[in-house]
Amino acid sequence: MNPPATLHETLAVVLARTFVDGEVGFTGLLTGAAAAAYGTSIPLAAMELARRTHAPNLTILLAGCYHNPVLDDLERLPDSEHDALLRDLPCEAQMTNYPGPWVLKRGDVRFGFSSAVQVDRVGNINSVCIGDHDKPKVRLVGPILQPEHMTLFGREYVMMPHHDRRNFVENVDYVSGVGYPGGLAGRRELGLMSSGPCMVVTPKCIFDFDRQAGRMKVASIHAGVSEDALRKATGFDLGDLGGVPRTQAPSDEELSILRSQVDPRNILGLRE
Repeated sequence: MNPPATLHETLAVVLARTFVDGEVGFTGLLTGAAAAAYGTSIPLAAMELARRTHAPNLTILLAGCYHNPVLDDLERLPDSEHDALLRDLPCEAQMTNYPGPWVLKRGDVRFGFSSAVQVDRVGNINSVCIGDHDKPKVRLVGPILQPEHMTLFGREYVMMPHHDRRNFVENVDYVSGVGYPGGLAGRRELGLMSSGPCMVVTPKCIFDFDRQAGRMKVASIHAGVSEDALRKATGFDLGDLGGVPRTQAPSDEELSILRSQVDPRNILGLRE
């Protein structure tokens, strides 16, 4: 009998179920153990699981340049898009330009993954600074491709490796990726006719969005997390949580495929 699914395995399965056959999905290589787990490892496992189940024609863009990479030959997951380990990485194609044959402004990349230090109740994210931009308390990594992710991709999954009040705030200190200020109407006023975040994944719960109202809402709460603990860890009102379900566990088949085919040597570290 398989050991129970870890949280990271559960999150990979939850994500995999949302992908559609024929889509193109992008994730980069993040640095730092927690960010890399949520921004790279879990998304890669989710996309490969979908390819091996219900979405065989899904295309994985790793760092934009590596199409449908084969991770079996790696001893570890690189933590940089310029790591020498990627030079000979087996894949269907390697491109010298990003994103290759797909056009961002046409919406060819159907979904992507971002990670941030702050996210607010309307889905804005921040990876630029804490405090005033001109005199910040902390200067962060920067926006990277977050503006493009949140405006040009079909939808965005925001992967938050930490869930505390300092991460989930009423208003972010700096908008590096725009959510739904003023709802869908607000995005239209900004000239954004599509895209936007669809889900925020955390160690405590999964959020989705009331896109019309421009508000994040709890879609499911992970096993072992109480409603009270979730409220205390979140810096904005979560509303009524009475009907919110528990995050659905993987099926035996999904877990078996994840462990025996997607990542048999635990290169992605989901079983830690």
